[in-house]
Amino acid sequence: MSGNTVSSAILLLVIGNALAIVSDVFIKLLEPGAPVFQFAFLRSLLTLVLLLPLLGQINRDRLLEGVGLHALRAHIHLAGLICMVVALTTLPLASANAVFYVAPVIVMVLSVVFMGEGLRPLSLLAVFSGFGGVLVILRPMEFNLASLSALGTAFCLATAAVMVRKLPREQSTVHKLFLSYLLMLPASLVLALLEGAPWRLEVVWSALGSAIFILGYNTSVLMAYRHVEANQVTSAEYTGLIWAIAVGWIWFGEVPDLWFFTGSLMIILPLVLIGLQRRRTPVPPRQAMAAEVTAADSGKSQPD
Repeated sequence: MSGNTVSSAILLLVIGNALAIVSDVFIKLLEPGAPVFQFAFLRSLLTLVLLLPLLGQINRDRLLEGVGLHALRAHIHLAGLICMVVALTTLPLASANAVFYVAPVIVMVLSVVFMGEGLRPLSLLAVFSGFGGVLVILRPMEFNLASLSALGTAFCLATAAVMVRKLPREQSTVHKLFLSYLLMLPASLVLALLEGAPWRLEVVWSALGSAIFILGYNTSVLMAYRHVEANQVTSAEYTGLIWAIAVGWIWFGEVPDLWFFTGSLMIILPLVLIGLQRRRTPVPPRQAMAAEVTAADSGKSQPD
């Protein structure tokens, strides 16, 4: 699959989102009370190791260009990863992922606040419907650390995605990924040491499995968006929620209720309608490229 046709790009996104859910499963399989900071450090370190064969794609002449922005984004990434671990280990798999999907809605809001972009009526509907969907899924009486962690993950995903637009365009996605994980290491190591938990082999295996499959997701997304405009295929990203429902139901015995389906539709349906609207409307090349970079570099499960 080269991703050079719309159908193959959609298939790549469907497969990629399945890989992302497998990454989530490796996290969810952690035992209750597992060392969160230790996991974050190990996944960052192991991801760097997995990226070593791709170092040739790093522009060494611009190695540290924009390092301050990269550092800020890396620590937002770290916060999102920590929130994601808490959310996935405490919430049903599908519920956590449904809240993660509110990230594109938060991107719209942040783009208005920090980029001065306007919202069309359908985008405004997506904002209100998306946040309403989160309330329906989590329900105010059930707000707790797990719920807030899921929202924190979505916020970090969105912030990292918006920041991609400010990173040097001459740097490849591998370059950005490498710097992000490299700059995460010191803080994540300090947090792991302060956590004081004994180093456990099962956490290493969980971090390794999660890292491998989320990189598989990123690779699939890159291939999907390389030859096809983002607005033609981006709705296929939401198949990840279908995978989450299926895996959560079959593997973990998590049966979604009516609240979940209602809230999920409130989040995803307006975003799909926006995608269909953009498919009918020609997208200026600069906007299309920005959308592809944002989609490929942020990822659904973490702001990679």
